[in-house]
Amino acid sequence: MADKEKKVLDAMKKAGKPVRPGDVAKMIGEDSKEVSKIISSLKKKGKVTSPKRCYYAPSGD
Repeated sequence: MADKEKKVLDAMKKAGKPVRPGDVAKMIGEDSKEVSKIISSLKKKGKVTSPKRCYYAPSGD
């Protein structure tokens, strides 16, 4: 897993609730477009779920 993917996942876990890509971007100091791409990649790998539109949370793994 890439460093940025790990940072995004860790930030999501720390939030403890579904978050928007912009919120994650602020938490880790990255560009929100970049975070959106990372989340999209993580979602394809099954590491992230979307409990409601535009909100993401780490999957149970």
